[in-house]
Amino acid sequence: MGIHVIKMPDIGEGIAEVELVAWHVKVGDRVAEDQILADVMTDKATVEIPSSVAGKVLALGGAVGQVMAVGSEVIRIEVEGAGNLKEPTPGAAPLKVTATTAATKTAEAPTPATAPVVAAVATEQQTAATASAPRHHAAPSTAAHVRAPGDKPIASPAVRRQAWDLGIELQFVPGTGTGGRITHDDLQAYAQRAAQPQAVGAVDQRYAQRLDEQTIPVIGLRRKIAQKMQEAKRRIPHFTYVEEVDMTELETLRAKLNARHGKERGRLTVLPFLVRAVVLAVREHPQINARYDDDAAVVTRYGAVHLGIATQTEGGLMVPVVRHAETRDLWSCASEVLRLAEAARTGKASREELSGSTITITSLGTLGGLVSTPVINHPEVAIVGINRMVERPMMRNGAVVARQMMNLSSSFDHRVVDGMHAAEFIQLVRGFLETPATLFVE
Repeated sequence: MGIHVIKMPDIGEGIAEVELVAWHVKVGDRVAEDQILADVMTDKATVEIPSSVAGKVLALGGAVGQVMAVGSEVIRIEVEGAGNLKEPTPGAAPLKVTATTAATKTAEAPTPATAPVVAAVATEQQTAATASAPRHHAAPSTAAHVRAPGDKPIASPAVRRQAWDLGIELQFVPGTGTGGRITHDDLQAYAQRAAQPQAVGAVDQRYAQRLDEQTIPVIGLRRKIAQKMQEAKRRIPHFTYVEEVDMTELETLRAKLNARHGKERGRLTVLPFLVRAVVLAVREHPQINARYDDDAAVVTRYGAVHLGIATQTEGGLMVPVVRHAETRDLWSCASEVLRLAEAARTGKASREELSGSTITITSLGTLGGLVSTPVINHPEVAIVGINRMVERPMMRNGAVVARQMMNLSSSFDHRVVDGMHAAEFIQLVRGFLETPATLFVE
C-alpha cells in the first residue's frame, strides 16, 4: 500500500490561490477514480476537484473557507501500489481534519458521486447537490430538545431553508439523522407538536427566553460579494441622484406590445425599455459608460455598452452581462436578460458572462422601495437603480390625475462624474422613458 497526494491544480488565467468551499468526502471514505473530492472557488465560479486515483482517504488538506495556494496539498489517499509520496517530509506535521471541518462536511457536503473531471460550476449547483443528499430517517423524538450553547444544529441547506419558511429555530429541533442531523421529517414532527394545544400552565414559547446563537462563516460566493462591496465603498466616493419618472405612457405602450406580440416574441418588462434608454443616453454622456483604473489613474470610455444586470440568486448577488446592448431590440434584450438571469440562478453562467460590464442596472422589483443608494460595481463609474412603480395622484394641466410613477436611484463615482453631468444623464433617461416614442427615433 502507498500514499497518493493530490495537490491543488493550476486552474488557469493566472490564478494563484483559491478558496475551499466544500468537501464531498471525509477521512476513512473510499473513493473511486474521477470521483469529486472538493469544490474550490475562483472569483465567482466554483471548480470541482476530482480524484485521479481510487483508494481510502487518509487526510484532508484544509477546512472549508480556507484559502489555498495552487500546488498545495489537497488530500492524501491510500492506494494499491507505491503511490506518489515516496517519503514523509522531515519534521512536517501530518494533515488532519479539525472538528470544524468534520462538522461542516456533515452539514454541507453531499454524498460522493462520480462526475467528470474538473469543470466550472456555480455555487447554486453546490447548494442543490447538498440539498439532494440522501437522508437517514428514524422515528422523531417527542421529547423537548434544547442544545447547549455553542452546540450548533446540523442540517442541510434545504432543511435550513424549510425551517426558515416555517419560522422554526433549528436550535430547538431534535435531530434523528446520522450524527444528530436534522431531517425534513424532524421539522414536520416539531411543527406538528408546536401546533398542538399547550397543557394548562405550560410556558408560551412565543415569549420564552432565547439564549441561542448562530455563527455563520462567510465563505464562497458570500465572501466574494463582501470583498467586492468593501472594495467598491473603500475606493469609490459615491454620490446618489434620485429622480421620479412618469411611466404612464410607457406602461400603455408596453401593454399594447405584449398584447400584440407577447405570445410570439415573449412578454416585455420595464427593463428592456430602460436598457434602451441607457444605451441612447450614454451616447451623449460617454463618461458614464466607462471604467476607472484608479491605480493607473486612467479612465476608459467604451463605445460598446456591456450592461450588467444585478441578479439575486440563492448564493447571493451576481451581475451577468448583456454584451453589446446597443445592438439589441426590445425583445432581443428581454430574452438575453432572461437567459442570463436563469444561467446565474442555476449556476451555469460562465466567467465571461459574469465579467466585463461597463455600466450596471439594479432592481429589487416590487420590493424596490421609494429610494435606494446602490453600490457601484467597481471599476465602473455608474449604476442605475430601479425603484417600485406605484400609482400616485399628480397634477396635469391643473387637474389631479392618477399616474404610474417610478423613481430612479442612481449612484456615480464622483472622481470621474460631476454632479451636473450625472443629473443631465438621468434627465435624458427620464425623457426617453416618459416619451417612449423617442426610444425608436434616431
